[in-house]
Amino acid sequence: MTSVPSFDVVSEIDEQEVRNAVDQAQREVATRFDFKNTGSSLELGKDELILRSGTEDRLAALRVVVEEKFVRRKLSLKVLDWGSVDDAAGQTVRQRAGLRAGISTDAARDINKRIKALGLKGVQSQTQGDAVRVTGKKRDDLQAVIAALKDAELELPLQYKNFRD
Repeated sequence: MTSVPSFDVVSEIDEQEVRNAVDQAQREVATRFDFKNTGSSLELGKDELILRSGTEDRLAALRVVVEEKFVRRKLSLKVLDWGSVDDAAGQTVRQRAGLRAGISTDAARDINKRIKALGLKGVQSQTQGDAVRVTGKKRDDLQAVIAALKDAELELPLQYKNFRD
């Protein structure tokens, strides 16, 4: 029995790295002079990050600190789904950033369309839960699919797992 080469396209978040990035950002905010007495804070929830500050410009600076820590820990900024800046209690402003994980049905449909559009013979893709399984007769074709998906400007960070020959 010969197995067909395949791999899975997934969108996952390394929760430990997110926690580390947020901890580092919190430490930096606590020690930086320009954040003193601004009420700036960040809080990591289950599926979101909440930033609070006294003014919108301090909130923007806080967002920059968070993004720097994410980049330094090799986390894609695409996992952050920034919401609008809202007024919060006590003359403060707040901004939420959802943490994107998993491939939605629409995103999976888009990925499947892109793979079909490549026109590679013998390459197929199908959605399996929040992942897309790609199979093909030739390993080179599968690598071409990965390269094409990396070049595509998609809204979510993708990883390629379970590559089997």
